[in-house]
Amino acid sequence: MGKRSAFPRKARDLYPSPYSVVPALIPHLGIKRFAEPCAGHGDLVRHLESFGLECIYRDDISTGADALARRSYGSGEYVIITNPPHTRNLMHQLIEHFQAIAPVWLLIDLDWVANKQAVPYLRHCSDVVIIGRVKWIPDSPYTGKENYSWIRFDAGYHGLTRLHNQR
Repeated sequence: MGKRSAFPRKARDLYPSPYSVVPALIPHLGIKRFAEPCAGHGDLVRHLESFGLECIYRDDISTGADALARRSYGSGEYVIITNPPHTRNLMHQLIEHFQAIAPVWLLIDLDWVANKQAVPYLRHCSDVVIIGRVKWIPDSPYTGKENYSWIRFDAGYHGLTRLHNQR
């Protein structure tokens, strides 16, 4: 699941979120209700719920739910939290779309922030929570070769980006 790997990518970029990526995010949320529009098999939802968060919506393209077609995930205050497909064109569309609905936390490779393609999106980036390398394949003895982070976008945010290093 990275640029330094010779392994073929999984269909739909379906890499279930391991529990290890969640604890670093929890102190930065502030909101206990969330939507997960790229839920895959629901791993991230289960991990977030184990911290007492309430999932108000979960679905996935595999069940016919197009995250780009949805304009709301309900009433009241909530955030969107997801591990999106990392195919850049689709990921960029999702950033634009989600942040217009609610603040969104996306699990993205940390290098993305340092590339030119990120510039148009960073003006609405409030926080980057560094989590380091992630073990994406449960049976593998190895972690991935990329560092990952939770990145928060909000269309209404226009300030400096706060960097949180959890390591």
